[in-house]
Amino acid sequence: MNREQTLFDLTGQVVLVTGAGQGVGRGIAQTLAAFGAAVAVNDYFLERAQQVADEIEAAGGKAVAVQADVTDYASVARMFDDTRGALGAVDVLINNAGNAGAQPDRRDGPKPFWETEPEDWRRFIGVNLDGVMHCSRLALPDMIERRHGRVITIISEAGRCGEGHGLEAYSAAKAGAAGLMRGIARSVGRFGVTANSIAISATETPAIADALTNTEFMKKVLASYVIRRVGQPTDVAAMALFLASGASSWITGQTYPVNGGFSFSM
Repeated sequence: MNREQTLFDLTGQVVLVTGAGQGVGRGIAQTLAAFGAAVAVNDYFLERAQQVADEIEAAGGKAVAVQADVTDYASVARMFDDTRGALGAVDVLINNAGNAGAQPDRRDGPKPFWETEPEDWRRFIGVNLDGVMHCSRLALPDMIERRHGRVITIISEAGRCGEGHGLEAYSAAKAGAAGLMRGIARSVGRFGVTANSIAISATETPAIADALTNTEFMKKVLASYVIRRVGQPTDVAAMALFLASGASSWITGQTYPVNGGFSFSM
């Protein structure tokens, strides 16, 4: 094992990745498993989670699929019980589930914030903020007891820079999740537990698959990026690996942009 592999070695660690049945979560789950972690792969749809768990096992890793709706606290509690039963207590929580939830309503196009109602906001706040609170609340007691743990939340540059055009509530929820990580960091640092966020921009996932085929639209989007490409799940997974590992033991309460230079080029 070379120095880098030793530095990022997660052997013996149990990692739970929410929303890991596809996209960024899938990439994170696969990467952390490749570095020795036993991974609980969560998704709202069990078959998606199982497929990723099977891929990890086929590659020589260890993984289990755990179904849960992160917006439902009781469902999340059952997920943690299932994970403890299969793998042990969670050492690293990756709050990745996001966007507009597992079953977004696509009947209508985006509306300005001033034309929306509270029920329109709930689909963003439920998964991107409530879900992060649910999972973090249930992960922390074991981490505090063992005086070791990592909580890592995938947010969006929308939470740092703001995004209009119907995504105001999404921006608010992501900003709230980042604020939660900073608050948790202050509370649990003395127990050897860290909490950080990763802010991402346009990343190649099923959620933006249609946009990626629109050449003119993507040309306009990428004009705001110093590195003129969309992100890949592996880009985010590399940062998640760093924050999950011993290499980041003195880092907490931070938000790391993984965004191709988007925010500083604006």
